[in-house]
Amino acid sequence: MVMTQTELVLTERRGAVAHVILNRPERRNALTGPLADGLLAALRAVSADDDVSVIVVRGAGGAFCSGLDLKEFGADPRPEWVPEFGQIWRAVHETIFNCPKIIVGALERAAVNGGAALALAMDFLVAGDNAFLQVGEIQQGMAAPMNTAWLLLRHSEAVAARVALFGDRLNGAKLVELGLAFVSVPDDDVVVETEALANRLAEHDRDGICRIKTSLRAGGPSGGDAAAWFGRAVDADPLAGRSMRPIAARAD
Repeated sequence: MVMTQTELVLTERRGAVAHVILNRPERRNALTGPLADGLLAALRAVSADDDVSVIVVRGAGGAFCSGLDLKEFGADPRPEWVPEFGQIWRAVHETIFNCPKIIVGALERAAVNGGAALALAMDFLVAGDNAFLQVGEIQQGMAAPMNTAWLLLRHSEAVAARVALFGDRLNGAKLVELGLAFVSVPDDDVVVETEALANRLAEHDRDGICRIKTSLRAGGPSGGDAAAWFGRAVDADPLAGRSMRPIAARAD
């Protein structure tokens, strides 16, 4: 196993599988500008690594991602990164969209709002039975452009509406029923089962994975254009930019 570490994101190499780990367990891996920067750098690095076939995205400390860190976004004085967060976060999603590797997510405990968008971006999601995903922006009157972009890329409008217009907490079984998760497993087994799935997928030819993922994107509703797809999601609602402001949603 090869491991590189920054303060906020860990990257572990286990053969052809790279683990990208959000590393703010004391805040349930809530999003900040520095964390988003670290995640972007890590995803770009493993996406460009010819020895990697599959990427696992998970959170340290038994939680996936609880959304924006309201305390950090609301700090006084305001952090310098706040005005740029939306651009950084969109770049994270465009990097995932364009990634030639298979990306598997390990949904432990919760994925809320921005964390839900990250979970929905995964090619395959392994969810804990009692974990939940919540696209809760509707409950705060906020836009959810990254969430809706991924929902409409991968699922029907009916499923997207069910998830985004109710804002419910969806547990592992419900996520599988809706097609949002690949499988639901006992909470203590999420990381182990995610790694087993990643190892199975890593047995495939790396060039074949790249070719098929490129074809899937090009043949889908996005036409393979990440910038245009996420740009339309943001531009579709004049209030969309508000989704990058602090919102009252936590994984409590």
